[in-house]
Amino acid sequence: MAKWTPTHEAPEPLEGPVVATITGGTILWFAMFVVQLPFYGWFADHQLLWWLWTCAAGGGLGLIGIWYVRGRDAALKAHAAQEAARAEAGQQAGPSDQAGHGA
Repeated sequence: MAKWTPTHEAPEPLEGPVVATITGGTILWFAMFVVQLPFYGWFADHQLLWWLWTCAAGGGLGLIGIWYVRGRDAALKAHAAQEAARAEAGQQAGPSDQAGHGA
């Protein structure tokens, strides 16, 4: 069986307000947990406590997600700043080198 190879390059990933998206989702998970909490007895009677604990787990994992995407966002911004500084240093060195070679 031949290995499948793509015929074109994959598109660039979409970037957006990732931190805000993960934070909003985490807030929703915790809100659903809090809304369901008064009905704990009903969920227990019907063996549906997993609904409650799924929301709690979603909120907890969301906190880990917020920590992760904030670090990722900071790393991307630091990398962009380094690239901008490197490009600026290259532009500043370029005209003085060209002037010295022309004389």
